[in-house]
Amino acid sequence: MNDYRLVLVTAPDMESARKLVKGAVERRFAACGKIISNIESHYWWEGKLQHNLECQLLYKTHNECIGDLQDWIVSEHPFETPEFVVIPLESGFEKYLDWIKAETRAADA
Repeated sequence: MNDYRLVLVTAPDMESARKLVKGAVERRFAACGKIISNIESHYWWEGKLQHNLECQLLYKTHNECIGDLQDWIVSEHPFETPEFVVIPLESGFEKYLDWIKAETRAADA
C-alpha cells in the first residue's frame, strides 16, 4: 500500500492561500504546497446556489501527516466548512516519493 497523499483545499483569495500553504509546509505537514488561482467554483451553500473565484491548494504529503494537516487547516482556514479532500497516490517516481517522506513530519514525531 502506498502511504503518499494529495490533499485538495480551496481558499477564498491569494492571501489566505499563501498563509495556508506556507504554514503547512513550514510545519512539515506537507512537503510541497501549490496554489492555482482563479478557480471558478459553483456549489450549494445554505440552500442557495453560489459561485465564486477561489484558489485551489494542492498538498503533497505522507499519510502520517494527514491528521495534523487537517487539524491545522481547519483551525486556520477562514471558511466555516473548508474543503479538505485526501486522494491516495497510487504510484509515483520512487525518488520523488522518498523526498515527500523525508520532508514531512507528524507533530508528535
